Amino acid sequence: MNRFNEIKALVDDLEVDMEKFYSKGNKTAGTRARKTLQELKKLSQDIRVDIQNSKKH
Repeated sequence: MNRFNEIKALVDDLEVDMEKFYSKGNKTAGTRARKTLQELKKLSQDIRVDIQNSKKH
């Protein structure tokens, strides 16, 4: 469940930056949002691999 909490934290951070980017036009927030999305993608892939490996055993 620790990884799930990591995902929730990343999504919370993403929400703040997306709001700043789309509502206020803050370009730096857009950069942070893209970085967070990449981290989410990587974490999601790691979790998928762990789940798949757990199913094999």
